[in-house]
Amino acid sequence: MKISLKKLGPGFLFAGAAIGVSHLVQSTRAGADFGFALLWALILINIVKYPFFQFGPRYASATGESLLEGYAKLGKGVLLAYFVLTFATMFTIQTAVTIVTAGIASSLFGGASSVIWTAIITAVCFAILIIGKYKLLDKVMKVIVISLTISTVVAVLFATKNAPSISLAQDFPTNAASIAFLIAFMGWMPAPLDISIWHSIWTVEKKKIDPTLETKQSLFDFNVGYGATIILGVGFVALGALVMFNSGESFSSNGTTFANQLIHMYTSSLGDWAKIIIGVAALTTMFSTTLTTLDASPRVMHKTSEIILNKPIARGYLIWLLVLVAGTLSIFFFFISEMGLLIKIATVLSFLTAPFYAILNFLVIRSKQTPDSARPGPAMQMFSICSIFILIGFSIWYVMTLF
Repeated sequence: MKISLKKLGPGFLFAGAAIGVSHLVQSTRAGADFGFALLWALILINIVKYPFFQFGPRYASATGESLLEGYAKLGKGVLLAYFVLTFATMFTIQTAVTIVTAGIASSLFGGASSVIWTAIITAVCFAILIIGKYKLLDKVMKVIVISLTISTVVAVLFATKNAPSISLAQDFPTNAASIAFLIAFMGWMPAPLDISIWHSIWTVEKKKIDPTLETKQSLFDFNVGYGATIILGVGFVALGALVMFNSGESFSSNGTTFANQLIHMYTSSLGDWAKIIIGVAALTTMFSTTLTTLDASPRVMHKTSEIILNKPIARGYLIWLLVLVAGTLSIFFFFISEMGLLIKIATVLSFLTAPFYAILNFLVIRSKQTPDSARPGPAMQMFSICSIFILIGFSIWYVMTLF
């Protein structure tokens, strides 16, 4: 099967949305605090979540509709639950990724505070989405993801060369603080499961541009994007482990300070000559996450609202986009002191709702509205069932630790 780069798209958007806080922040912090000891968690959660992320583009390419329509056929109560969960977390997630992006921009270019950079970045993303729409997203993300993958692999190779010794011993956290970090790490690695819905909507948009898009092509596109997220996740853990583990340093919770530490971590591996290159790579990574999340949340809220109300909503995407921008800036300017708590709530919800989305995606892909040719085979179905039980088991384990 020959597939040109032009045929690819939604998989890179998925990678752009996933490779953000979970990678630049959580993975590097995992490496810095635990060395390679949590590599098992990264690999396990990527394997367990794989089928449910894959079902998004699989269903959309086969039916021409998003997972939201599939959820609606399971019952409108499902959509209402999704609507409430998304509304409860989308402002916090958008604020979190924008703050990190602003911190990197402030660190690289200076001249303005992170507050000003937050407003600038939000305005630029808003303009791109209104003017360029999906086509521009599709083109930009290919360049960003490919460039970041290459630069990260090179950085890891240099860091490995300079490292005195490497221990791959694995460990399972036992104290409360470490368990809390593990939950956040796995909850957002490679991304919350509801991003499968975003991916299905992007696949529908891609199919409008390229009606010849087939399920096999869509799955290949997804595997390329998913593979990139795993490689980069391991890469960022490695950089944190090789450069900062046992160094006596720890990452700051301040966005600008964290950005300075992150860029220094790269340049200490590659040399000062790479500061601008790595800085721009880090900035474009977080910018892509900020951009894709700003696009996806309004899309899914608009579509969900139309299905629930059973009627089209004129300029619904624009309305939800303005709501998200206003909510994000409101949190940043008026509730920034509560940001830590809000992020904790968002990550815990992402972790605990993973079984919910996994079960829904599994039911939709096996339902009668999915063509027989697009349904997963017996092996994938069995793997999916096992993965659902693993996700449920982790959720029960986490709830038990709270008491």
